[in-house]
Amino acid sequence: MRVSERLDRLPLGRFHYKLLLLSGLGWFFDSMDTGLISFILPHLKDEWSLSPTQIGWTGTGALLGMLVGGALAGILSDRYGRKRIFQVTLLIFSIATGLCGFAWSFTSLLLLRVVVGLGLGGELPVAASLVSEFSPARHRGRLVVLLESFWALGWTVALLIGYFLVSWSESRGSPFPWRFAFLIGALPAFYVLILRRSLPESPRFLVSRGRIDEAESTLRAVESGIGVTTAPGDRLEPDPDSGRPARVRDLFGPEFLRRTAMLWILWFTMAYSFYGIFIWLPTLLYEQGLPMAKSIRFSLFITLAQLPGYFAAAYLVEKIGRKATLAPFMLLCAVASYFFGLAHTPSELIAWGCMVSFFNLGAWGVTYGYTPELYPTRLRGTGAGSAAAFGRLGAILAPLIVGAILESWGGGFPLIFTMFAGVLVVGAAGVMLLGEETRGRTLEQISG
Repeated sequence: MRVSERLDRLPLGRFHYKLLLLSGLGWFFDSMDTGLISFILPHLKDEWSLSPTQIGWTGTGALLGMLVGGALAGILSDRYGRKRIFQVTLLIFSIATGLCGFAWSFTSLLLLRVVVGLGLGGELPVAASLVSEFSPARHRGRLVVLLESFWALGWTVALLIGYFLVSWSESRGSPFPWRFAFLIGALPAFYVLILRRSLPESPRFLVSRGRIDEAESTLRAVESGIGVTTAPGDRLEPDPDSGRPARVRDLFGPEFLRRTAMLWILWFTMAYSFYGIFIWLPTLLYEQGLPMAKSIRFSLFITLAQLPGYFAAAYLVEKIGRKATLAPFMLLCAVASYFFGLAHTPSELIAWGCMVSFFNLGAWGVTYGYTPELYPTRLRGTGAGSAAAFGRLGAILAPLIVGAILESWGGGFPLIFTMFAGVLVVGAAGVMLLGEETRGRTLEQISG
């Protein structure tokens, strides 16, 4: 029996929810780190007399590391396994985040943020591949979108930490304790100990590497925990691609070129819009005349709208499909971005900001679920990691361009969000023209 048949016949059980929680907590901590820097930057601007361009580079430092980390971790996960690389990348990013609390200058902080990004960029696509490979075909899209929803929880906790630290410092007339905020971000290092004991390796990966006995042992443990009985003689079959190396150039061969082009366009436009908007959001609201505590409170309201966006996307990906969910979410986010840029009153800022958050993060959930589906097991980590790495180019450019608009071009709020709307339209067009539907198909049917 093929490994796909054994995994796809399983009902959702305690194992799948435990896997979702373990992988999701890694995502939660990654998001919390990214959220922490978004509200630390306005205080560093005042304390270190940073220009808007320097703030843009500080926000971009982790993204430079994510570009390298995503591509490298994807390749390494196809060679050494999803579980091992997931743990290593999580450890790198959490230790480097804690060290940011000891930064003494703009340059030292920027270098440390690059190291943070190496871990951060590697962990996300590897975790998505791991959950995708364990999930039954009929539930795969929904589980990976729910995995991505942990991002909203992490960002919300980061904003709550920021809000309380700002309120505490303002009530005492003391400087904002940004170093302490970074030290909180080092806590995931301890989480790696839990992952070591609780997280299994993907049986699909093990079979692809010819490690049949290990895959069989893992599968029987999963099946036993769910209550599914497998006959003793019903052993796994070898993968016909077993031992075949993952090569980056395969992504651009005739079999995968169309998929790679679509995913790279998608990742670039999604990363450009998300990081450009949300890293700068507290600062942009501050520039609109809101006090810092109030701008963080507004950001919290907007962030909370991400959760129903994820849940709506998780329902729709299995109901109407990946493409039919992703493209409309991106187009509706573009509309919301345009009107958010024109908003002036607090109620308008919150209403349109929540719409941006709802549709952008719902689209992100589909993106993470869609990406690993489009490549075979031997190439899944490389393909997903490379798409994520290319997306980081957009994530790097966006904060810098926002800083340049504020510092030099004089376009301000409306121009910034009109730009994001246009980028999202381009991404939606790429999905509609180049994407293919994967709902209900096994990973082997899609990539075969």
